[in-house]
Amino acid sequence: MHATRLRSLQALGIFCGFAAGAWLGGAEAPIKLVNPDISPITISLIMVLGVFLARWSVPAFIRGTSGVRSDVGQAPHLIVWAVLAGCMWAVANTLTIYAIRNVGLSIAFPLWNTNSLLGILWGFLLFKELHYAGWKRWLGVLGGAVCMFGGATLLAIASSHQAAPGKAALGIFAALGAGILWGTMYIPYRKAYLTGMNPLSFITFFTVGELVTMTVLAVSYRGATPLWHELVGAREVLFWLMLGGFVWVLGDLFQQYATKYVGISRGIPLSNTNQLWGLLWGILVFHELRGSGHAVYAQVAGGSLLMALGAVAIALSSATEREHASWQNAADREGQRYGVEGEYVRAGMEGREIKHAELPDGAPRRDLSTRTLLDWLLILVTSGFFAILAFMARLPKMDIAWGWAVALTLAMFALLATCGIALWRTTRFR
Repeated sequence: MHATRLRSLQALGIFCGFAAGAWLGGAEAPIKLVNPDISPITISLIMVLGVFLARWSVPAFIRGTSGVRSDVGQAPHLIVWAVLAGCMWAVANTLTIYAIRNVGLSIAFPLWNTNSLLGILWGFLLFKELHYAGWKRWLGVLGGAVCMFGGATLLAIASSHQAAPGKAALGIFAALGAGILWGTMYIPYRKAYLTGMNPLSFITFFTVGELVTMTVLAVSYRGATPLWHELVGAREVLFWLMLGGFVWVLGDLFQQYATKYVGISRGIPLSNTNQLWGLLWGILVFHELRGSGHAVYAQVAGGSLLMALGAVAIALSSATEREHASWQNAADREGQRYGVEGEYVRAGMEGREIKHAELPDGAPRRDLSTRTLLDWLLILVTSGFFAILAFMARLPKMDIAWGWAVALTLAMFALLATCGIALWRTTRFR
């Protein structure tokens, strides 16, 4: 790959990581609007339903689903990896509900963001990331990891002041468990993008694993009849939970592109800036930690900033041309293992359309970004469903700082627009 193109893609990946942090951070905020009597399993199931709709309608809106068919024809083995990743996500997301309820948004986010440590490990061991990186970049990555661990420790100590008596440990273990699952989940991500699959295609099959796993968990844990009654009883908050799932998908999509273009050892820490957004939503909008002493605020702020500094240090340790060559070797290995065409693998790494792309059944070539009737149907059905739920929705009686909520929302949309434009101009969402 030409050096200029490499720098452009890495800058794009860094930008996507920061945009992912904003949207992933905002995705958990709607959970605060939900009655605490609703089971965390049920909350997670409703969020996954929103995720399912978003993971099919968003690719249909951005690029059309024709490209999904093409990607499946080139690398059908990745469907299995995508479903597996979705299963892990569903379990991890359920754990986050328990974490948020027991230790709050401002505490839970940084704890499960220790998935960065696993991401660095898997990236090095399995995908040749940080190979030939040089001592400065190694120092940046490892030093950043130490900072993030220190920040997580400070927040774990502070959590005892925010959590309900006897539940701090449960919240901490739930958040750390989610971090382990999410850190391992990035292995299928990296396999997919080294092989050349488009993130918009990967997430459509990813959500199958999410929905199936979450449905099985909910029915097994609650029982079919009690689960149905709880869903009916929660109709006034269905919109907020499904909206949280939709917002999560937008953040996750940016995270997918960050993982693709800067690797999991750098992409995950960048997207984990959602800890700062979680801190802002928790403290400014929902008044978490109100009434706590200055020492608690110092621990939370200091821990979050320390983790953020660690993430920035890792992000600034950009890949050299020699390191990127080792990524290409890993991509070649993946392509040879699964019999994927070399041109397809190279095109995916370079963020461009494959040359002479043909549909798997030998049909005439066409523009893979063309939207079909199915695409428009997905968009209309999803929009209509959310409109109905919004009409039914009711806000709970709680103290919310609406000025701060509007300001944070506008900032998220600004990042969405600018990063989306950058993706389109640089890769056409490839």
